[in-house]
Amino acid sequence: MAIDFTLSPEQRELQLHARKIAGEVLGGVREAVAGLATPEERFAATRPRYRDLVRAGLLRKQVPPPFGGTMTSLLDLALVAEELWAVDPDVPLSLFSTGLGLMPLLMFGTPEQQERLLPPFVGDEGEPLAALAFSEPGGSANFQSACPGTGIGTVARRDGDEWVISGEKQFLPHASGWDGEGADLYAVAARTDPDGPPQESLAVFLVPRPKQGLTVLGSMETVGHRAALVSRVRFDEVRVPAGNILGAPGDGIRILETAFSATAGLVGAFSVGVMRAAFQTVLDFARTERRGGAVPVIEHQNVGTLLADMKARLEACRYLTWKACDHFDKTGGRGTELSLATKVFASETAVQVVYDGMRAVGAEAYTTARPLAGLLLDALAYPLFDGGNVGVRRPQLQRLFAEPGYDQLAAAEGRAPGE
Repeated sequence: MAIDFTLSPEQRELQLHARKIAGEVLGGVREAVAGLATPEERFAATRPRYRDLVRAGLLRKQVPPPFGGTMTSLLDLALVAEELWAVDPDVPLSLFSTGLGLMPLLMFGTPEQQERLLPPFVGDEGEPLAALAFSEPGGSANFQSACPGTGIGTVARRDGDEWVISGEKQFLPHASGWDGEGADLYAVAARTDPDGPPQESLAVFLVPRPKQGLTVLGSMETVGHRAALVSRVRFDEVRVPAGNILGAPGDGIRILETAFSATAGLVGAFSVGVMRAAFQTVLDFARTERRGGAVPVIEHQNVGTLLADMKARLEACRYLTWKACDHFDKTGGRGTELSLATKVFASETAVQVVYDGMRAVGAEAYTTARPLAGLLLDALAYPLFDGGNVGVRRPQLQRLFAEPGYDQLAAAEGRAPGE
């Protein structure tokens, strides 16, 4: 029988290694940052833990071997992500956001660009940060719009042997860096012609931390992921070599959609990790607490029903995530439908699962005595970020469905579109 969900010995070893690292490095993050007043303070407090994840090789795990990393597949990366998120979502989010920042360079960079810019990210020392500078004030869901005055507003103009970039970005992961001076590398979405349609003008530029022209406008207070920094920055006439453009003007749409399609499946793994944490919390509660009754509450049918539904949804999301990541790998990134569906389904299911866990525990779940309220606030991010489900992901699926010759069985059968 060809279908087999058994992990290979190498995958099982990777899974257990990630579980061990998560237990040793990530425990107690939520408590450690609870008393810190600002996002910058909370993020800075995670720096040693981020360094430990880098030292454990988990940043290199996001870079393929030809570029100096150890990445084996997107599916293997999903196994790692689930284990990390099951313990703490904040520090891993910073780590995987760096992976997203590198993805345009990894997937579309020239050998010269990769050789020049990747070395800081393929060692096992330090705390290198990369950021994808995409979102802008006012929203970027319609970045493909060709109507005048819409879409990406950041502009890159050619000046001799340089590109000069100006514009404002927000919702950037750790874009201010550890020290407020900026991340080590940005992949910046910008228009080479502000009046030209993005199909002809949108590009992605590789911007190492600029010596001048970068202004950190501040951080954004988020209700969840309290130790993961979300920044607003402005590029004022930031200059980069002409060779720092990825591809050519007009390639930006394909570059950005490919990068976000790869991460869509991984959001499924993030969601499963949070669901795991919620399920374990509720299971421990139900097996030990009586709430004034004669037996542990797990023996009450209502609680058992909630636990059963939580576990079934968790398992469904895990295997959809595995299928989506495996399909993306085997089709060379052409098979995106399952990744998009995973992002939508798993992220929204995570919110429901954590809420059901709170219902099983009762009023105490609404306090800090249990981690469930914090997990709910974390889970609420997943339908909204990495391309919001309403503004970006469902419209992407809609466009796939509308394509001539769309085959609804292709993804299920492991085929790339058109095969």
